[in-house]
Amino acid sequence: MRRPPGGVVAADAASTSGARRPTPLAPLPHHRNVNTPQWQELWRHHAHITTPLRERGLVCDIEFGLNAYYVYVSLPDDGYLIISPPQEQPSDRPPGTPEGWIVTRNHPDDRALFEIIYDSAPNDDPDAPPRPETRHGGSIEPMIEAIDDRLSQLGLLTHSSTPTETPPKLPASTRHPTPEPAAPQHSAGLTSAHVYGEVIRALTDQLNGTESHADAAALLHQILAPADGLLATLGDFFEAAAEKAKEAEEDDGFDLSYDLADAAAEIRDLTDVLHSAEERMRTLTPPEPASQRPTASPPDARALPPPFPPPGKPRHTR
Repeated sequence: MRRPPGGVVAADAASTSGARRPTPLAPLPHHRNVNTPQWQELWRHHAHITTPLRERGLVCDIEFGLNAYYVYVSLPDDGYLIISPPQEQPSDRPPGTPEGWIVTRNHPDDRALFEIIYDSAPNDDPDAPPRPETRHGGSIEPMIEAIDDRLSQLGLLTHSSTPTETPPKLPASTRHPTPEPAAPQHSAGLTSAHVYGEVIRALTDQLNGTESHADAAALLHQILAPADGLLATLGDFFEAAAEKAKEAEEDDGFDLSYDLADAAAEIRDLTDVLHSAEERMRTLTPPEPASQRPTASPPDARALPPPFPPPGKPRHTR
């Protein structure tokens, strides 16, 4: 393997301490660039790719290719994947949001193992046969599915649990039913155009009113579920909005698409940062009711020291 997996840096450890994750993440790579602002910014822009792969036990890194940044994925057989945008010519799009993706499998000791697993880059050759992946463009989900399928065939997935699988059940003594999201109440002054905001407001009200940390964790799951939670689908929404803005073929449309693509990456980064919040909430212990707390007896006045005068005023003597 070209670079060994390293320990989790402080920022990664802070989000994982004190809780058991349903889907553990593979560690960050082990090199000094991990602590530099430039690498961390690139990592943030590619988190929507690295997070699902790390959930599958694969160590990822960000490197620079011919003219663009790509994701380097270490494999258990000492091979690696390269997930890159089209390399033929530089792109004006931000890192992590190209027009398409190319995934290749490589091995440093056996060139015969080279293969193209996925290719959704735009087809510039009119005579070339059409590729089914091209229609997906820069979408991440079809690419991750293709990687899943191929690595499963090769027996190279080190982690059997994926984000789409059902999490393990808790023991009966600690299991709590998942509360159903409350139906939104149409407040005064709001119209049907705000119905999605009202749904979240209803979920917030339900969280404020819950008496169980397990129920609060179940509500967090509505937001943080890796595949179908609010943050994941909101990232998809902004990604689709970015594609819609490009359709205008105007300078401001492309600028807007970059801003929306950045927003999608930041939202997915929140999913990475908060991946353990649900389980941490579930393990919290509620405070003891005030009626059951022991009442302390008043101190013996004779045991107290004599009072001191206020600062700046002399003590009176007789």
